[in-house]
Amino acid sequence: MLNDIKKDTQTRMAKSVEALRHTLVKVRTGRASTALVEHLKVNYYGSDMPLSQVASVSVSDARSLVITPWEKQMVGAVEKAILASDLGLTPNTAGTTIRLNLPALTEERRKELSKVVHGEGEDSKVAIRNIRRDANQQIKELLKEKLISEDDERRTEDEIQKITDAAIKDVDEVVKAKEQELMAV
Repeated sequence: MLNDIKKDTQTRMAKSVEALRHTLVKVRTGRASTALVEHLKVNYYGSDMPLSQVASVSVSDARSLVITPWEKQMVGAVEKAILASDLGLTPNTAGTTIRLNLPALTEERRKELSKVVHGEGEDSKVAIRNIRRDANQQIKELLKEKLISEDDERRTEDEIQKITDAAIKDVDEVVKAKEQELMAV
């Protein structure tokens, strides 16, 4: 019973850290990455599809991406999706190939993105703390129903706190790594 609560808590916290990693991949650094555009939605015959399902995306060099739609008529829709996104990139089209050149980030833009990264990190920490609160609530319910002793309650809460501390440390490491990636010129 208590082990189930601990395992569930650990799993949910790990998912929060993983979600943060997934979110931070979308934050543009100076280097080209296919993950920058994979989340974009393209209007494909009336329905929104992820870019990765209507085109191939590849990195041609450190500062440019090449997008090749699988159908010639999709070039315009892909361009519209890129222009409508918050990436701030202008697509260059040559026939059926769309090239995205990533300009070097200015110091000001790096600081802005750093704040975004910090904000995402804080959101993840809040989510982790909420998971901890839920777990502690479950433990208190078990104590109230006299299914566990007070010693079990205290011991389990301490273990959940250790799991929480580890998850928050992971979040800090992910944020720090992304910041270093952003600040590298």
